[in-house]
This record gives sequence, structure tokens and C-alpha cells, in this order.
Amino acid sequence: MSNIVAIVGRPNVGKSTFFNRLIGERQAIIDDMPGVTRDRQYGASYWNGKNFTVIDTGGFVEHSDDVFEAAIRSQVRIAIEEASVIVFMVDVTTGITDLDEDVAGLLRRTDKPVYLAVNKVDNAERFMEANEFWSLGIENTFFLSSLTGSGSGELLDAVVDHFEEEERTESALPRIAIMGQPNVGKSSLTNALLGEDRNIVTEVAGTTRDSIHTHYSKFGKEFLLIDTAGIRKKAKVHENIEFYSVMRAIRAMEESDVCILMIDAQTGMEMQDISIFRLAQRRNKGIVILVNKWDLVEDKETNTARDFERAIHQRIAPFTDVPIIFVSATEKVRIFKAMEAALEVFENRSRKIKTSELNEVMLEAIQHYPPPAYRGRLIKIKYVTQLPPAYPAFAFFCNHPKHIREPYRNYLENQLRKHFKFTGSPISIFFREK
Repeated sequence: MSNIVAIVGRPNVGKSTFFNRLIGERQAIIDDMPGVTRDRQYGASYWNGKNFTVIDTGGFVEHSDDVFEAAIRSQVRIAIEEASVIVFMVDVTTGITDLDEDVAGLLRRTDKPVYLAVNKVDNAERFMEANEFWSLGIENTFFLSSLTGSGSGELLDAVVDHFEEEERTESALPRIAIMGQPNVGKSSLTNALLGEDRNIVTEVAGTTRDSIHTHYSKFGKEFLLIDTAGIRKKAKVHENIEFYSVMRAIRAMEESDVCILMIDAQTGMEMQDISIFRLAQRRNKGIVILVNKWDLVEDKETNTARDFERAIHQRIAPFTDVPIIFVSATEKVRIFKAMEAALEVFENRSRKIKTSELNEVMLEAIQHYPPPAYRGRLIKIKYVTQLPPAYPAFAFFCNHPKHIREPYRNYLENQLRKHFKFTGSPISIFFREK
């Protein structure tokens, strides 16, 4: 099961406050990500040793009651289908409203775990008033305050019980997810890769419903391809196709080692593409960017591939050490080069450096350009080691870890990339007291 928690409910019940608490309280181990659109939020969180993605689905409805109700229902249906656990938030100060009843009715029909979070319960009187919400018929009900955090720990304890540790015991094969906006060519790429010789391709049951893991074994290459395209008809989600597509991308991302982000050469890299890119980066997934439909771009003399690549680098900076490949999925141009790049990124992401070699290279780079002093205090880095996670993570032991600034962190990352091949993979750097 993918570790995805969706917070649902009508606006102004405190969903965003709760979301911010989950992704913003422990900056050292939790990272934040601006959403696909201005009003939606996607973030990475951590509780009891388990990582999970949090999705705030609220605050996007405008104007009339009819639009409000339709949008709420549509978003909640998508969240029910794509998330692993649902947190349904209500407001004790207003009591049960008709819209709360509507959302509760939808949630009663799902087999996903649902937790009712009665918010703004911050005194004894409101605690008594909160008992009204038991009438919604949701067994797992918690009283909490998003603002102060009281009661949120008990809810999170229950939520993360549904998640497993991130261990891949069922298969050691690379897992590659194809992601991107609707109509960028994800289905065309999948069909081009798999459609030539079906007898050597077998479907493997996905870890979550409707996610198809296809075993690819051709030309000496073997991996699991996670397909997020063409599984469900768009008619079912026409009101919120963008939100739906991002939910699918996030779920595929949770299950993958490497994300292939497809963008349309005719529209360029848009905000939604950047949001998915940043989330993959902050989830420490390998990334390859495919520019599809390059054959349809006119006036290639003025709009060269080099110019297009430079524009992408400007938008994804500072993490620009990412393969960018120009393809045509329908014409099958460079699609196998794209998969070779994805497998190479998988190797880079899995690369382990010997401690002796790491120290020999990095301590010399540190000696050449030592960290700037902080208020007259010299900062000395004495030792470097690679940490155990499946992605590149390094600990630098020094005397004043809190006083090393972001520019020097960037310098160390650039040195790691210069001397060791980590193309396509984000690098995590931690400073610890020696």
C-alpha cells in the first residue's frame, strides 16, 4: 500500500492548519511542497519511523453553493479512490452541517480506513460538544486542535499503523514510473515500449488498486514499469482531471525508484510539471525528464533543443543534474535511450561510496574551500560517511553543525556530483556534531 493520507472536508474547518502542522513542525525530517495549483498542497511527512505523503484537498471552491458542493464531492471521490487513508475533518464550533453529512455519506461507502478528526477541541466545553459528531457513524473518531496540536499525536499513531516500512522484499528490480500531465504521451510511450512483443511481458499485481506493474524484459534490460496512464476513463473524473492526474502521479511516485517526467514540447515545462518534479526531488526519487512530441515543434532553427534544455534547467534549478531526452513516443524515436537513462539513474541512486574514498576526496575539497567562520568561530569538518537509505545521503561530522549555511551545503553537493556519479538522483546532506 502506498503511504498517502488525504485530508478532506469542507473549507474553514482547519485542514490547512493541520496540514501545515504535519509538514512544517519538524523541518529537519519533514519537507514541504507547494501544490499543483495555488490552493492545493502536497507535502512529505514522518511519524513513528514511517514516511508518508499528505494531501490537503481544501480551500479551492468558489462562489455559489452548487459549485461548492459539486467540487467538494468530486475531490473527495478522487481522494477516496487514490489515497491509502482518509482523514475527514470537521469543526466543533459549527456542529454538523449538511455538507459534513454529504462527505460522511461518501466515506461510509468506501473500504479505505477513515478517521474523523473533530477540530478546534481546545477546552472542556468543546470536548463535550464534540460528542455530537459520533452521530456521523464513523468508528475512528478523534478530538483534536490543529492550532495547538493537542490530540493530533493519537490520530497519527492510528493512521501510520496502516503503513509498512519502505522495504522492497517482493522484487529487487528497478521500479520506473511514467508521470506527467494528461495528454503528454504517457500511454503512447507505454504502448511503444510494451506493444512490440507481448509474449515476454507479464503483468504483476500492483501494490495498490488500479496501479499496474508490468515486468519488462527486452534487449538485456529488465525492470518494473509502473503505468499511470489510461487505466480509468476520463469521463469519471472530468470535473477534476488535473487533481486526479496528480493524485495518480503521487501514488506512482510512492511506489517507484525512478520517475520519468514527460512534458509536451509544444507547451514547455509548466507549473504542474515543476510541482511534480519538486515532489519527486524531495521524496528522493531518481528523475529523468522526457520532452515528448519534439517532432511536432515547428521552427527548430530558432527553438533548438539546446535552448529548450536551457529553459528547463532555469525552471528546475538548483537541481539541474538531471537527464533531459527529446523523444517522440508515437514515432518511437529515442524511447529506448530514455529507458537506458532511467536505468542509469537507478544505478546512480543506488550507488554506495567507500568511506575511505569518500573522505579522501571530500576532505581535500573541504580543505581547498573550508566552511566560512560563524561569528569568529572556525568550523571544521573532520569526517564524512554515507548513510544507509536507498538514496544518496551523507553525514558530515563537524564542531558547529548548526552554523553551516545553504551555500556551503550546495558546494558540498556539487563536489559529490563532480567526483561521484549521481546524475538524476537528489542528494541529502546532514551536518552532525562530531
